[in-house]
Amino acid sequence: MKWEQIERDWKAYKPQMVKQWSKLTDEHLNSMGGKREKLATKIQEIYAVSKEEAEKQIKAFEEHAKQPQAAPVAAD
Repeated sequence: MKWEQIERDWKAYKPQMVKQWSKLTDEHLNSMGGKREKLATKIQEIYAVSKEEAEKQIKAFEEHAKQPQAAPVAAD
């Protein structure tokens, strides 16, 4: 999966991100607006890892993230 897709559908991917990085809050994720650099910085701060490790984790997330399901449309 490409980061551009995650960035575009940021809100839909948030539950997967919280599952991956449980210390990230909705407030953290909302403030990032889909920006990879901001996510990497926050992972570094919260988990006390290097920039390289944060990028490695994001790359793994990017490779394994599942495309969110569209909300079902109610029948009339």
